[in-house]
Parts: sequence; C-alpha cells; structure tokens
Amino acid sequence: MSEFQDLYQQMILDHNQRPRNFHALEGPVGRSDGHNPLCGDRLTVYLDVREGRVHDVAFVGAGCAISKASASMMTEAVKGKTREEAEALFQVFHGLLTGDATVSADDPRLGKLVVFAGVRDYPVRVKCATLAWHTLRAALEDQHGTITTE
Repeated sequence: MSEFQDLYQQMILDHNQRPRNFHALEGPVGRSDGHNPLCGDRLTVYLDVREGRVHDVAFVGAGCAISKASASMMTEAVKGKTREEAEALFQVFHGLLTGDATVSADDPRLGKLVVFAGVRDYPVRVKCATLAWHTLRAALEDQHGTITTE
C-alpha cells in the first residue's frame, strides 16, 4: 500500500470514528438536510454565519465512512471562511472528486481534503463524499427542503 493510500485510510477512519463538529448548533442558525438515496446517507448541516463569515458549522446524521469523514473534514475546512471562500472550496473539492481537469490535487486550498482524491475512481462514492458539501452549499444559500445527490 502506498504512503498516500495509508494516509487516506487513516484520516478517513479517524474522522469517521471521531467526527469533528458532530452536534447540532443551538440558536438562530442556517441549516439544510441532505440525503444520498443510493447509499442511505442522511445528514443535517448547521451554520452560524456572522458578517459574511462562517463563525461555526456542525453536522449530525448517519452514513457510510466516506460520507461522515467528508462532513467532519468539511466542517474543519470551512470554519472561519467567508461565504465566497467556502463556495470556492466547494468548487475545488467537487472538481477534485469529479475529475475536473482544471482542478489539481496540488491546489493549496484543499489541504487535508486531498485525501479524497482517490474517491473519484469510485463514482458511487463521489456522491457519498460530496453530500455534506452540497448540503453546506444549500445552507449557505438558505435553500429549504432536502438536498439529494440524485
């Protein structure tokens, strides 16, 4: 197993077993629900945006290891970012997973999120990894209803 694959497995397992920011946010926050009908993943993303910046972000839900780890790492990655920075990170992450030729795994904005690069080789798992991100985007845009990967 390559060093990258080993790191990938360790990070995914760690964030799945001990997800960061795994709780509901109290008070007036934005929120959105996400569902991946193919895998059964369900989650809710909570946002506290102040003066255009993600002050706090959290999630609750259940799903596969990829889905949960992606949600956990997403919350760490977008906390403190402006809405525009969070949207740009969504675009880069989504591009990485969907094989967008304009996105490089070397993009410094990805940071630890680069461990998901291998997911693009498994199209069914791409939906698992991007569910939290689509749900975050909906919460940022104040969309209501359940976001699905279909």
